[in-house]
Amino acid sequence: MEMVTIIMLALGAFLLGACPFSVIIGRIFLHKDIRDYGDGNPGAANVFRAGGNKTGYLAVLLDVVKGVPFVFLAHLTYDLASMAVVIIGLCAILGHAFSPFLSFRGGKAIAITFGVLVAMPQHEALFAFIILVIIGALLIDNDSWGMMLGASGTLAFLAITGQNGWELVLMLCILVIFTVKQFNELRSMPGLRGRLVRWLSR
Repeated sequence: MEMVTIIMLALGAFLLGACPFSVIIGRIFLHKDIRDYGDGNPGAANVFRAGGNKTGYLAVLLDVVKGVPFVFLAHLTYDLASMAVVIIGLCAILGHAFSPFLSFRGGKAIAITFGVLVAMPQHEALFAFIILVIIGALLIDNDSWGMMLGASGTLAFLAITGQNGWELVLMLCILVIFTVKQFNELRSMPGLRGRLVRWLSR
């Protein structure tokens, strides 16, 4: 019976994660295909580029929120083991990254990763990820490398502090997904933000 619950929650997480809210928002509110803008990614960043702040923030919110419900259900309602909670969280992220509704060409899975980490029972990974992503955004001129700092730094933090082993597995899988989804951008070596370079050269 527990296995059936895990499978149903994992499937629900995948399908909800796969819902391309940013593309839907672009079509309904902007009457545009957001994939025609920026890097062609079906994510919230291109909603900002296509239409402005209000629709962009709505897209970010929906992409974060869709990572929450089934992970919450897994540990709050059904009290499933850490392994099952991690699997369900990964299914949500994979649904967004490889959405069957977009011919498996989904988004970069950054916003939904925040949602999954918010819903996890422990929040050490969430806090570390937020702090490191902010540091990356402030210091690194390539946003993709900033995200990689967030994922890899959080993985290192969890390993050093001896957190739950399944959280390490989750963060390792997130790191792999980020690498796959941002491979082209990661081929360019990162540099320091211009303002920081000017400050250091004084």
